[in-house]
Amino acid sequence: MRVLVEAPQHSGLTGPLDYLAHQPLPPGTMVRVPLGRRTVTGVVWDALADEVAQGWDLAPLKPVIEVLPDLPPMPLVWRQLIKFASAYYQRSLGEMAMMVLPPELRQLDAVQWARRFKRLNKALAQAPEAAQAPEALPELTPEQQVVLDALARSASAQSASDGAAAMPSSTFLLWGSTGSGKTEVYLRQADRALQAGRQVLLMVPEINLTPQLEARVAARFAGRHIVSLHSGLTPAQRLRNWMLAHLGEADIVLGTRLAVFTPLPRLGLVVVDEEHDPSYKQQDGARYSARDLAVYRGQLEKVPVILGSATPSLETWFNALPQAEGGAGRYQRLTMPSRVGQGSMPRVRRLDLSREPKPRPGQEAPPLAQALLDAIAERIDRGEQSLVLLNRRGYAPVLQCSDCGWKSECPQCSAWRVFHKVDRTLRCHHCGLTDRVPRACPNCGNLDIHPIGRGTEKLEEQLAAALPGARVGRIDADVTKLKGALEDKLASVHAGEVDILVGTQMVAKGHDFRRITLVAAVNPDAALFASDFRAAERQFALLLQAAGRAGRDASVAQGSEMWVQTWHPDHPLYAALARYDYESFARQQLKERESAGLPPYAHLAMLRAEAKTQEAAQGFLEEAARLVEELAAGLGGILLYPPVPTAVQRVANIERAQMLIEAGSRPALQRLLSRSTQTWLALAQQHRPRGLVRWAVDVDPLAI
Repeated sequence: MRVLVEAPQHSGLTGPLDYLAHQPLPPGTMVRVPLGRRTVTGVVWDALADEVAQGWDLAPLKPVIEVLPDLPPMPLVWRQLIKFASAYYQRSLGEMAMMVLPPELRQLDAVQWARRFKRLNKALAQAPEAAQAPEALPELTPEQQVVLDALARSASAQSASDGAAAMPSSTFLLWGSTGSGKTEVYLRQADRALQAGRQVLLMVPEINLTPQLEARVAARFAGRHIVSLHSGLTPAQRLRNWMLAHLGEADIVLGTRLAVFTPLPRLGLVVVDEEHDPSYKQQDGARYSARDLAVYRGQLEKVPVILGSATPSLETWFNALPQAEGGAGRYQRLTMPSRVGQGSMPRVRRLDLSREPKPRPGQEAPPLAQALLDAIAERIDRGEQSLVLLNRRGYAPVLQCSDCGWKSECPQCSAWRVFHKVDRTLRCHHCGLTDRVPRACPNCGNLDIHPIGRGTEKLEEQLAAALPGARVGRIDADVTKLKGALEDKLASVHAGEVDILVGTQMVAKGHDFRRITLVAAVNPDAALFASDFRAAERQFALLLQAAGRAGRDASVAQGSEMWVQTWHPDHPLYAALARYDYESFARQQLKERESAGLPPYAHLAMLRAEAKTQEAAQGFLEEAARLVEELAAGLGGILLYPPVPTAVQRVANIERAQMLIEAGSRPALQRLLSRSTQTWLALAQQHRPRGLVRWAVDVDPLAI
């Protein structure tokens, strides 16, 4: 019996281990097995082939200790998904399989599980009560109807082609303006799947988008089993919801990126909302892309996958472009350019900061240009709301001494500690190190240490001072830590208790603020000249999503505005934003990517190393490159770049470096990585005495 157990890639246990079973167990069965001195949970992967088992001495094999009762085996499609993700993202099978299961499930023995299943069974036996009648369906716009008709035609064509009643295996890009009603399309298509007796997986990028979507789905599908899966749940809640999905009892699963691995025996539809969002890419451990795995899962299960966005990622856009237009032609593109209710997108106004009066020496610049402050004041007088976007939390990015130049550097990281005025602390947003603000400069004793720059906390304070009487609220990670805090903050905005909402990117997407008619971007220029090749794409998406928060009520949409405070008003990014011309922006970006040999025209992987010194980290990467140079040359079209420090070189006293691997073809890159893994594992063991802490491969990295 071959069983997968949790084993990280660097352990060398890359596949299933062999155990004896008293009786045949079907693949996917959850068992408890001995591993060293521990007893761990594992998944039966497959049985030993008869010809192999007959030639082996089975005496040294340890027996399976117990089987978790009443738990259906993990389905074949789930195992295929795990196998693909393990191979593609270069992680061990056991690590990938056990990582995606609920943590509590991995910790229970058979007796504990039996008790837990009894309690779960009560929940499973209780049919959901319809607390209210299903809501009346809104009238569809012509564009929504066209999209739904296209989805229906695709389903009919697929059924006709394979002679089965299965849902189609097509992947669709739903490219719709903010406020165009993409969610209504999701719900209508979900209803079609539910009526056919299927389950629906609806994915969102971040937890803060889940509660409002859950409320809307619950109102639409009263009487249906609807569960959420995300990191904000308690272990018991997560296990219960996962079991409802696995047993086929949950009709709709709402979740963040890990939900893509949820076993669903009746899956009929997958929706990935805001598909462009980087939150769908796991940034540690197994660095998988949930969006890409959702597409692969749709192909495995022959169900439709809808990728929705107003600003698709360039990879998705390229896949949805017809081959005649230079694209891959893999996805079907469906468009909804108009807002619901005949509303229009806000007018974009570019405010040139170079023409603003310069502050006198020693005087701090105002939080916003006077023209923008006046525009916000007018909105307040009319009973309307404004959103001011600053993607930097805290009071100020750094404290500085006016005499000796000391700055609040983190002693453990290559970064500044951020000043938080509310609790008078200096916090590192990388390692979490927090100290009280010193009374005087630690270097020279000078009492004049002052904040440099501006974060959301300071902007909130300055706006309250600049516009007396205005009710200023703030939403960022600092004020939404406690459970329920985000919901309370959003409720106060919806209730009209806030005139000006200051926030980071967490309020720029997905929220339906009906009273906001003005959005202002305070400091968007930093991304224009960043070294990250995706910076412009992300900034355009953020600004367009933020603009979409204004004028969502058609009665006030005509006067809504998006203000951009910039030193570069003529930059092509802002010019495209002013026209809401994503197509021309994407065309230009793809042209630059093609000439530079960047995705989607090339395929990348990053070999990352962490060590006690930068020399040790780069030394490992240099030797790793040398060992596979010949293999890379033989595969053709593969470049190994010299190792360099990461953007934030040191975090928590650990030095970090990376080496970029570029390939013209995805299969060639995968062959290189799969054939190099054992070589790099052995090399890592040699380098551990020299200070290497850990290493990892990041396939399709988001930043280089």
